[in-house]
Amino acid sequence: MDHVFSSKIAKELHLTEKQVHATVQLLDEDATIPFIARYRKEVTGSLDEVAIAAIRDRLHHLRELDARRKAILKSLEERELLTDELEEKIMAADTLSVLEDIYLPFRPKRRTRATIAKEKGLMPLADLIMEQGALDPFAEAANYVDKEKGVETAEAALLGARDIIAERINEDQEARAVIRELFSTQGIIKTKMIAGKEEEALKYKDYWDWEEAVGKVPSHRLLAMRRGEKEGFLTLRILPEEEVALALLERRFLTNENAASEQVKIAIADGYKRLLSSSMETEIRTDSRHKADQEAIRVFAENLRQLLLAPPLGQKRIMALDPGFRTGCKVVCLDSQGKLLHHDTIYPHGSQNKQDEAARTIRDLYERYQLEIIAVGNGTAGRETEAFITSLHLPGDGAVVMVNESGASVYSASEAAREEFSQYDVTVRGSVSIGRRLMDPLAELVKIDPKAIGVGQYQHDVDQKLLKEKLDDVVMSCVNKVGVELNTASKQLLAYVSGLGQKRARNIVDYRDEQGPFTSRKELKRVPGLGKKGFEQAAGFLRISQGTHPLDASAVHPESYMIVENMAQDLNCSVKDLIEDEALRKKIDVKSYITGTVGLPTLQDIMSELAKPGRDPRDSFELFSFAEGINCMEDLKVGMKLPGIVTNVTDFGAFIDIGVHQDGLAHKSELADTFVKNPAEVVKLNQHVSVTVLNVDLPRKRISLSLKDKRQESNA
Repeated sequence: MDHVFSSKIAKELHLTEKQVHATVQLLDEDATIPFIARYRKEVTGSLDEVAIAAIRDRLHHLRELDARRKAILKSLEERELLTDELEEKIMAADTLSVLEDIYLPFRPKRRTRATIAKEKGLMPLADLIMEQGALDPFAEAANYVDKEKGVETAEAALLGARDIIAERINEDQEARAVIRELFSTQGIIKTKMIAGKEEEALKYKDYWDWEEAVGKVPSHRLLAMRRGEKEGFLTLRILPEEEVALALLERRFLTNENAASEQVKIAIADGYKRLLSSSMETEIRTDSRHKADQEAIRVFAENLRQLLLAPPLGQKRIMALDPGFRTGCKVVCLDSQGKLLHHDTIYPHGSQNKQDEAARTIRDLYERYQLEIIAVGNGTAGRETEAFITSLHLPGDGAVVMVNESGASVYSASEAAREEFSQYDVTVRGSVSIGRRLMDPLAELVKIDPKAIGVGQYQHDVDQKLLKEKLDDVVMSCVNKVGVELNTASKQLLAYVSGLGQKRARNIVDYRDEQGPFTSRKELKRVPGLGKKGFEQAAGFLRISQGTHPLDASAVHPESYMIVENMAQDLNCSVKDLIEDEALRKKIDVKSYITGTVGLPTLQDIMSELAKPGRDPRDSFELFSFAEGINCMEDLKVGMKLPGIVTNVTDFGAFIDIGVHQDGLAHKSELADTFVKNPAEVVKLNQHVSVTVLNVDLPRKRISLSLKDKRQESNA
């Protein structure tokens, strides 16, 4: 069956069957997506992570469909209902909805109005009426009056017959397909405000009386409507025009124009209103929700990728402050490895005495620990604290950087933080997180549940299982793209390395604590529970800066060391010489090292890595400063031109921090002079931009911004 799946997936994704089959085999052998994309290019034809993930997801869907198909066949066989024709239909079904439509008439069901009518012996009457011949339905129905069976009158008999016909119409595969298409293409979402909820439902005012085609509604709008419904403020229906639906069904089931046909017509209307429409509405709600979820998750995942791959400051001695007014600012000092050296609390926003004392403390700590840069959280009192630190004119660069502190409080209360800083309270832990995420965003943010980082839209409303899967994919992709320093990485970071996971990551840290730093990648094989497969998957993504083998600091996989050693031997030099001397590398004819298992893609990767071993793929860090004197919304004026930094990109625009404790929104119509369909094509997370203030709504805390003619191409 997997061969059939590979063929189907290949056609759908426009790939070769060989590529798909090879990828499926690797996935079934528990190879990770980053490993396959990086180290098995010859096998897959150089498929990237996106293509491999698409194959994995489609394969999972097809296998689920096949499992359901087998369960249905088994059920039918056990009840002796399976015929050759039915089995052929079931095997040909290529979607779950079609499969369930085929099975619907045979599905064990509770007693319905139709089954009760059948029990009363009214099936022959229903069959006669469905033939729509020249008969008098009432006269015919009189023959089925049987008070012992509960059929009191001819009208009761006709009602029972129509119930049977209505259920037959509902279970008709072609009818369901036609109505499903109608709901999908002509379904209209209608929302209404629930009476008496005007005050509570104010944030959903746009949807108090709303209509929109389900096929055109954007993800964020549908999720907003569904949230309003879930919270009990809105009613939501998705239906096409009833007349159109009934006309389609009548076209299929009415074969004559007589008294019997009139009975069928009544049954069609009943079957649609009572059974088929509710079934199709449930389906379209599920389908539209799934599409909205997928789009919201895609946006979130892309934002998360950009956030995780934000430029790192690097190894600097940092002072980090978690600002506050009444409770003061928690200050921590970190060494260049992120180790906590000192913590304190200052009150720069209190009395003059408190301010003077805070200034002395900052100057003393800055000099005592030879600090190089200062990180300030962008929450409450952030801009005021930044202004205070800047006013001290500290020696050296003394640069002050505002750091997005989203999720810092989540980390500070997490098990990871408690384990790392058990003797310190949450305020110290939060300040450490702020400083470390400036130093290396990726290494610090992996300790936080991605949902808490705040770069999505309606992330708490979407399918949580699917969200977790996709975000885990992104985190794993980013971690392995950058590579991980084996001797300094936290177990949270190591857990995302290809082939490791939480248990193996913990074993590596335990081994490192007991045995000291790793000196070579080969030493990983001694870690309990890692095994041959785990080593194969992980080794290439782990770095040892001062390892015994020069390639241990690179992305060259240990399985390829022999290739590089042969290159060095052929040139009568060492591997280290090859890394350091470009002239030597230019003498290498990579084609001469092609073998049955090693092709040009791997060899080209090796040469690129030799040129810049272990190079960080992230951009260089650039300092950013907000406009001085603009600290709160009240300071804003329409027409102001201000520097800002993009904090979130959605389908409808970009949120931008301009330093006033409330992000402004640049609607996609204000991102560029030309039409913008996808904001992500215009702006990126952490991009430094220049914006114009269009509107300030203080009561609703909303700021409208424009980037027209003001975009900067630089990224931070």
